[in-house]
Amino acid sequence: MTAAEMHLPHLTDAHRQRILCIGESYQRLTRQALVSIAGNPIEALWSAPFAIVAHGMEPDPIFYFGNRIALTLFEMDFDAFTRLPSRFSAEPLLREERAHLLERVTRTGIIDDYAGVRISATGKRFRISNARVWNLTHADGTAAGQAAAFSQWTHIDD
Repeated sequence: MTAAEMHLPHLTDAHRQRILCIGESYQRLTRQALVSIAGNPIEALWSAPFAIVAHGMEPDPIFYFGNRIALTLFEMDFDAFTRLPSRFSAEPLLREERAHLLERVTRTGIIDDYAGVRISATGKRFRISNARVWNLTHADGTAAGQAAAFSQWTHIDD
């Protein structure tokens, strides 16, 4: 299924609030909108012309959002993606690198220079570069997870 063929699934109110936190947290950190705030912000995140993913605060964080572009890259539908522990988005040998990235984001709040290799559900590898990764927080400042957005990727031929 291509990105153009994917539709935003039905969401509970709680899930909608979690997704809204992605853009709200980005705006609090950068004073800039991640996506256009005109219209429906969840639809804007879903339809953004770049990949957006987010995971929660579980001991082994699980993705709770991937937009159309991200789902196409990871070759998964929304339901499958939102059951995936985020560490499985990297190959086993690269998971330590990913852990260091997340520690750096936790310390600084946001970075905009991440590069790394990710793997799709079918084993296809792709390198992302110049990714923005930021901490998600509720309006009261409590931690809610982490998100990433990127528009630069290259498929890696094996």
